[in-house]
Amino acid sequence: MNSARTTDRRVFLQSATGMLTGLVAAGSPLALFAPSRAWALDLTTLTSPEGATVLAAARTIAPHDKLEDAAYALVVHSIDASVAKDEGLRRQYQEGLARLGANFASASEPARVEALKAVEPSAFFQALRTNTLQVLYATPMAYAYFGYEGEAFSKGGYLFRGFNDLRWLPDVPQADSGPVLGSA
Repeated sequence: MNSARTTDRRVFLQSATGMLTGLVAAGSPLALFAPSRAWALDLTTLTSPEGATVLAAARTIAPHDKLEDAAYALVVHSIDASVAKDEGLRRQYQEGLARLGANFASASEPARVEALKAVEPSAFFQALRTNTLQVLYATPMAYAYFGYEGEAFSKGGYLFRGFNDLRWLPDVPQADSGPVLGSA
């Protein structure tokens, strides 16, 4: 009897969570920052296909398979805001995105890489790459993904906080570590 209640409660919680996620994704600017598959992005200047192409291009330029699309959406948002202010930049992006092709966003990764290589010398690509790197790697989602804890000055520096906490590197053998300070 108790397991039936647990199952019913789980089903209820799953459906309620799904419904709330849909509502947040559809109507809240907070959805942009949510680290989940449900997020929303309002474009003011770029069209939806252009936004999808920019997102795919940003993901191809800076590929991190497990980093959420919402982090890349911040790049799209930044570019959308930039092209809204500058008609010349808007034309540059329109022409560059057209050169990538209408099916760029749905193309395979090798095909996207080749398409980006073809436009690499252009001012469009240079602006896209610069914006991608500047915006993507300055987001709290990317910080969390890479384990970056932020600046350390206001927290007393790195010596006693984070100096030696890299978990993704192998341990250095003691013989290669150098002398221990303070020992004779």
